[in-house]
This record gives sequence, C-alpha cells and structure tokens, in this order.
Amino acid sequence: MSANTWTIEKARDALRKGEISAVDLTMSCLTAMDAGEALGAFVHKTPEIALEQARAADARLKQGDAPSLCGIPLGIKDLFCTKGVGSQAASGILKGFKPEYESTVTSKLFADGAVMLGKLNMDEFAMGSSNESSVYGPAVNPWKIDERKLTPGGSSGGSAAAVAGDLCIAATGTDTGGSIRQPAAFTGIVGIKPTYGRVSRWGIIAYASSLDQAGPMTKTVGDAAIFLQSMAGHDPKDSTSADIAVPDFEAALTGDIRGKVIGIPKEYRLDGLNEEVSALWDKGIEMLRAAGAEIREISLPHSKYALPAYYVIAPAEASSNLARYDGVRYGHRAKLGPGDGITEMYEKTRAEGFGPEVQRRIMLGTYVLSAGFYDAYYNRARKVRALIKRDFELAFEAGVDAILAPTTPSAAFGLGEQGSADPVEMYLNDVFTVTLNLAGLPGVQVPVALNRDGLPMGLQLIGRPWDEAGLLNHAYVLEQAAGFVAKPQKWW
Repeated sequence: MSANTWTIEKARDALRKGEISAVDLTMSCLTAMDAGEALGAFVHKTPEIALEQARAADARLKQGDAPSLCGIPLGIKDLFCTKGVGSQAASGILKGFKPEYESTVTSKLFADGAVMLGKLNMDEFAMGSSNESSVYGPAVNPWKIDERKLTPGGSSGGSAAAVAGDLCIAATGTDTGGSIRQPAAFTGIVGIKPTYGRVSRWGIIAYASSLDQAGPMTKTVGDAAIFLQSMAGHDPKDSTSADIAVPDFEAALTGDIRGKVIGIPKEYRLDGLNEEVSALWDKGIEMLRAAGAEIREISLPHSKYALPAYYVIAPAEASSNLARYDGVRYGHRAKLGPGDGITEMYEKTRAEGFGPEVQRRIMLGTYVLSAGFYDAYYNRARKVRALIKRDFELAFEAGVDAILAPTTPSAAFGLGEQGSADPVEMYLNDVFTVTLNLAGLPGVQVPVALNRDGLPMGLQLIGRPWDEAGLLNHAYVLEQAAGFVAKPQKWW
C-alpha cells in the first residue's frame, strides 16, 4: 500500500515515529500526481516547492512536537492565492496571474508544516456543479463504471478527484452553494463546509462574499477534524471572520451521540426524489437511531425557495465582485484595434476572458441589481434568505442537535450530460446544499454506500452555528456505522 493512499492520521503517525520521511511521502504523492494526468485534477504543479517544504518538515519532525499537518502533502484549490504560483480561479481572465501574497488559509497550513503539491482544477470562479466551466478543461471522477467519463462534481472538482484518486493526502475546497459537499459526495470522500466566518476568506478569490466558505476535503472524518483545526481561526484581515475560540475538533470525536436529537426535514422529501437517495437517507436515519440518537421530524418550510433565492443572491454578488477583472491591472488584456478606447478594452477583455457560465451569472446578477428589478428580485431574495435562516434557528431552539439530509439528488453523471441545453438542470444539483450557505451553517458530507451502478453516494449532516465539533462527532458515528471503505478501481 503506497504512502499516497494513506489518511492524514496514518501519515502523521508514521512521520512522527520516523517510519517514513516527509520527503518520501511527498515523492509518493508527486509520482501519483504525475501518473494521474488523465484525471485533470492538478493544473499548476509545484514539485520544487513541495520538496523544499517537505525537507523543512523533516527537520521540524526531528525536533519533535510538530503540528499534526507537518509533512502532509496537500492539494490547494486554484481559488486560493499562493505567492508566486499561478492562481487563476480556472479562468482565462486571470491567465498569468501570480500573487505577491499568500491567502490566510494557505499561510496557516504552511505555518503548520503542510506541503503544497500544486493547485487544483475547479469550475471557473467556482461557478458550476460539474467542473466543466474550467478554462483548463474538466476534471474527471476517478470512479468509472462504463466507457463514460464522469464528473467529480463542482466547483471543487479537482480537489475531490485528487483526494479520491489518492493523488494527495487531502485538499482544500470552497463551498458557496455546495461546492465542497457535492463533489465529495460524487467521489466518495468527506467534505466539511464550516460555519460562515469560521475560516478566513482573505486571499481567496471571491465569488459571492456572503456565501463563500473554505473547508477541507479528506478521506475520513478524523482527517477533516485535523485539517479544519489548522484552517480555522480569527483573522483581522477578514471583516467577516469571527473572533471565536477554535475547539479541539479531533478530541471531540468521541463516537457517542446517545440522547442527541437528529432532525429530519420533511420538506427535503421532494416529489420525484430518486428512490436510491431516499432509501440511503432512511438507512442513515436507522444508523443514527441505532447509535442512540433520537430521530425527530422537523419542518423547514422555506426550503423550497432556497434555490431561486440563491441564484439571485450569488450572481448579484458575483457581478459586483467580478467587476474588478477588466484588463487594467493584471491578468488577460484583449488586443485593441485602432480607435478603441477604455470601454472597448473592458468589453473585449471580459468577453474573451470569461467563459459562458460566468458571463451568464454576471449578466443575471447585474440584471437583478438594476434599478427597475432590485426590489422585485434582490431585496425579495434577501428577505427569503432571512426566513430560511429562521427556519433552522427554530429547529435548533426546539432542541435539535443536528439535521440529516441527502447531499445530492443523484450519483455522479457523465461529463456533458447535464446543463448543455438548460443551465437550470445543472443548478438543481444544489437543491440540498444551498440552504446551509444561505443560513451560514456548518455541514459535512459523509460517504455511506455505493448505488446499484457502483457509484458512491453520501449523506450530509447540518449543525448548529459554530458547533463543528459536535457536527464532526455525529459524522464520525455515521462514518463508523456505514463502514464505507470502497475505492475507485485505478483506470487512469
């Protein structure tokens, strides 16, 4: 069993005992990364940086008392600015952009001795559910059941493919409407979206600032706890970062949820819900009941408005955030003809630099913010968002400790199969995930079983604000009960 297949926990223990060096562990992952080209997961490889960081980690490990992530090789989503390394958000408009600064998250990871193997593929500016809007081309799911190439989900598709395909030990992701949890479900791994404000957004290229939140994508719940520990914490550079103490997430994994109340939202039993998804949900309910939890049906009456509200708010914020990409200061600039002025430069640069999905969302966002439609769309969506948040608050006030729901409405689908004729078809992938982003709540996806075709399917647990510790413990219990250990057969 080569070292690139290890979990963070196993690698940490082996490194601390001196059974493997950080350099050898990193080489194992670099070899897997190069052999995994067909997955399209890594888009900017940084082997020199990785080996330099690994050597420094080895020196630190020899001294003893090294942090848990010391010497652990990670993949970093292309949305995180990394000093001197291409950071494009998978967009043509940021071609050649190499930041002069380091995002807070990557700074924290590197301070703990983590190793960066490279930057990971994603949907352009994190807008998508299948990783098909990337300027680099799609990432591919390591799971394969026929001749088709399957999506690893999006927007953190490269992160999901890299972790599931054992190209790295773990990876960073970001979640604006499900972009950590949905790809984690499609690839059979764990992904946690923390409470909004738990992890700094500074140095992460913005999509929708009131919804974006970074989190870990890992092979196990235990790994997610270790990784989140390093990522989380207050950052004065981010005005939305919460000055709240970070508990010991790993120590919270007691495996005991006796007497805890698990809410089951009746509104998530959608008409026409895939029968395998429904059966999996029922199975998850029984697992938590068997572990001693009380199961209680709850109502989240405004859930049905979440998707339309999200697809008004997120594009509105995107149209504002993406206005800065204009060809003036950095990134791509269109070639101008004689007589072209600054307006033509903006128009041509943005038309060339942004892909169709990003253009669609910018136009949609600009429309809902325009004078005649602001109240009809954007203000109304903000009011709906407040109602959705209140639904969750009432459930938690009534004693619910966590909520169990499906993560996705289906297993992974083939690349090119959805959204080409009707983009709304693709947006429906977010039906179970967007509510958490609108309410700012933490959520974790746990792989539970394979469907009849042999593809992974997962369930998500939704927690109280700032209770990632309790949430991860519930996820740990579900993970232990499900016993999901399936891995994709290596075809790449």
